[in-house]
Amino acid sequence: MDGLMMNYQLTLPPILERAGTLFKDTEIVSLLPGKVEHRYTYGEYYQRTRKFAQALQKLGMKKGDRVATLAWNHYRHLESYFGIICGGGVLHTLNLRLHPSDISYIAKDAGDKYVIVDDVLYELLEDVIKDYQFEKIIVIRHDDKPLPEGTLDYEELLATATDENWDYPEFSENDALGICYTSGTTGRPKGVVYSHRGTVMHSFASCMVDCNAIANSDSILSIVPLFHANGWGIPFAALMVGAKYVFPGPFLDALTTLDLLDKEQITLAAGVPTIWSGILGELTKNPGKWKLTPGCRAACGGSAPPESLILGLAEHGLRVMQAWGMTELSPLGTFGYLKHSLKSLPEKEQVTYLTKQGLPLPYVECRVVSDEGVAPWDETTMGELQVRGPWVASGYMNGADPDKWTSDGWFRTGDIAVIDPEGYVKLTDRTKDVIKSGGEWISSVDLENALVAHPDVREAAVIAIVHPKWDERPLAVIVPEDGKKPTKEDLNEFIKDKFAKWWLPEAYTYVEEIPHTSTGKIQKLKLREMFKDWKW
Repeated sequence: MDGLMMNYQLTLPPILERAGTLFKDTEIVSLLPGKVEHRYTYGEYYQRTRKFAQALQKLGMKKGDRVATLAWNHYRHLESYFGIICGGGVLHTLNLRLHPSDISYIAKDAGDKYVIVDDVLYELLEDVIKDYQFEKIIVIRHDDKPLPEGTLDYEELLATATDENWDYPEFSENDALGICYTSGTTGRPKGVVYSHRGTVMHSFASCMVDCNAIANSDSILSIVPLFHANGWGIPFAALMVGAKYVFPGPFLDALTTLDLLDKEQITLAAGVPTIWSGILGELTKNPGKWKLTPGCRAACGGSAPPESLILGLAEHGLRVMQAWGMTELSPLGTFGYLKHSLKSLPEKEQVTYLTKQGLPLPYVECRVVSDEGVAPWDETTMGELQVRGPWVASGYMNGADPDKWTSDGWFRTGDIAVIDPEGYVKLTDRTKDVIKSGGEWISSVDLENALVAHPDVREAAVIAIVHPKWDERPLAVIVPEDGKKPTKEDLNEFIKDKFAKWWLPEAYTYVEEIPHTSTGKIQKLKLREMFKDWKW
């Protein structure tokens, strides 16, 4: 017997229609280059986005054409998001922090037809187009300087849309919606192609109370770049519920962020741990300077926030919510919240659960696979974390790296993890970063989180160094607080109660800065290269 429900396709246009008709008075706020403030409503956004979709079609965009963006977080980038998609194109957000040669490689691999670029980033684009030519370049102008030769003005293109009765093309929920490329930490970046269906389902999950809990009553600050896994999917979820949306433009410093948190009465802000660490530093130096919304949620992803950051922000009324995911997961996979049955535990034990990557979201299945097979949920058996679900990629663009999927259809994340008896996932390392000493695994992540809790340590990274006796031993790379330099003895004494003796770093070295990827992750490959000649 078949069910008698409508075959209603899960596509993006209904989200845009809902935002523009039900929430037309809700604000979208942007800081633009020069710190110019721009405000308008969802109603205006809706009209302009529909016009942009139509204008792209008049320009020649056909269904399935890839249209790239190279822009900061602001209202016209958001217009591009839905304008490209709802006009039948495929959105491809380019990472403006990559080297031009990487950007041109990615654009070529994706087959981008057009590119939409901020005028302040045009110099970067000039280096990109030395290796890859777009058919059309559309410039978002933030001042009155003349357009570069051969380019189109965004606003002038928008004005070509004159058909008020224009309607969306036909969509299947399985049509491609967008492309994001992996960070390329191992080999060349690879394209992840999102579908309408997967993105809509991901948006519903993001709005769940046991996830980001995105609601109409929220005022959201998107610190995370819109080019990072589609801004963690927040643009789609925010428009779906009609939340107030705030963009910082190119201003990602802690002071500007805190000013926006205060002025715009932010209830949810999303960013990587390095951003939140800087914010905590300013709040500690200037207590009471900013009036933050009580219970403001600090969504944290990209890498795991240490316990000291979670507790430190909590003292200032910011509730850290840790999520784990990947570009291949749209990106949400697990979310860190406390089960009702665990809320009677002592606070210290509750925090222990919140420092883990959390519970799998509905329909996302997780398993840990060791050399012996699927690992038990015992919190000690480590193995590779593998996932599957309706918004998990089933392959890369152009058939790249097919070995990332198992024969039974699970995606190999490359993360080393354990799962505890309650079902909480805890990442212990990346497969390429785990330290194997004397035949036993040591988690560099656990050591880093413990070390950064020391008051004299600003940041810590732990890497494996070849050892003549033990195969590998941990080297801790420390960024000390100003004027401080804790000794190996001090630091090992500080963390010794948390680990077996053989886990403790064999040596420490001190640097002014630890290299990070464009998404805030520590570049351990660079660190291993820096210290490849280390002598014990």
